[in-house]
Amino acid sequence: MQRRNGVYGLAVALGLMLITGCSESDATAGKAAAHPGEETYNRFCFSCLASGVAGAPKLGDKAAWAPRIAKGQALLLQSTLRGVPPGMPAMGLCTSCTAEDLETVVDYMVQQSR
Repeated sequence: MQRRNGVYGLAVALGLMLITGCSESDATAGKAAAHPGEETYNRFCFSCLASGVAGAPKLGDKAAWAPRIAKGQALLLQSTLRGVPPGMPAMGLCTSCTAEDLETVVDYMVQQSR
């Protein structure tokens, strides 16, 4: 009797997995929904923008970001590529990033700070 219940439980679990999908695909779907600039932000920008080092606008600080956003993303990208004296170096010290990588980071920061 106990073996039958175990087999029945396994069959139910497998059936539910087929109907609902397994949790791994759910985790993958969650990662796919993340903004493409978020990972680069977390690797290269977070340390300054989370704490406001050297006057950097904190991510999500709408008042600090509003005048920057008003200038447009193209200008924000140029500032990121060239740097902003005295505190932000060119490319935000991400020497391996392309202009496209940094463009996605700028877009991510703008979306988080509106």
